[in-house]
Amino acid sequence: MKALKRMIGLLALCVFLQNIKAQEVEALPWQQRDRKDMKPLDYQYQRERDVFWSKNIWRIIDTRQKMNLSFAYPPRPLIQIIQQAALHGAIKVYDPAVENADQFKRVMDTSEVARIGVKRDTVIQINPVNPEKEDTVEVNNGLQYYRITKYRVKEVWFFDTRTSSMQVRIIGIAPVMEDYDEKGNYRGDMTMYWVYFADLRNILAKEEVFNPQNDWQHISWDDLFSMRYFESYIYKESNVFDRNIQEYASGADALLESDRIKQKIFETEHDLWEY
Repeated sequence: MKALKRMIGLLALCVFLQNIKAQEVEALPWQQRDRKDMKPLDYQYQRERDVFWSKNIWRIIDTRQKMNLSFAYPPRPLIQIIQQAALHGAIKVYDPAVENADQFKRVMDTSEVARIGVKRDTVIQINPVNPEKEDTVEVNNGLQYYRITKYRVKEVWFFDTRTSSMQVRIIGIAPVMEDYDEKGNYRGDMTMYWVYFADLRNILAKEEVFNPQNDWQHISWDDLFSMRYFESYIYKESNVFDRNIQEYASGADALLESDRIKQKIFETEHDLWEY
């Protein structure tokens, strides 16, 4: 008799749980895809013999520009995705302090990554035992994501004679953090580390980013970079002196030089067409 009552009770519990599940509110009238198993589309195989012309370009993506607001996507900004992957060893990050850091020379360990952006502050608080006494306590403040306002991007542009088209591949990306001294004075921008973009793509394909054009069309971070849904400006092109634009131009002249390089790439594609 007790076994029968126990069985009836279990059946009633199952029915109750099913009713609760049936009453769950669906956010949308259709079933959404799960991105946990998503993978990036493989790049098309590129033969060296088909490359007629190539040029390395370095860009800066400023997250404060209107088109780049997705980079600060509040639920999960891009820097949080990269930083957590680096701390868990899912990707390798490379030291920006070495010469030619964007060639991915020295791998940083997780302890070095964990120290980036950490600030030690002193806080005065009331002693819990003696309220009339004040204690000075040291507090470690972790990396604040809002301080990452820029990303450096290294990419290669090349003309493929097989398809008669200009193509671009992102080689590396580096988050840039605003650096402040102990008094809160701005000291400049600090490159946190470089990441080989091909290693990052599998993670970016699983992370969704806000699409301001269409709520139905869900895109991943990998889609955003592949479709180039971002605004940027060029701060360097490959040259014999390995100089940045800022080393020989400043202000409006630097912006004009950036536009000149962009126009040069466009004209190169036009001139290489076979009529």
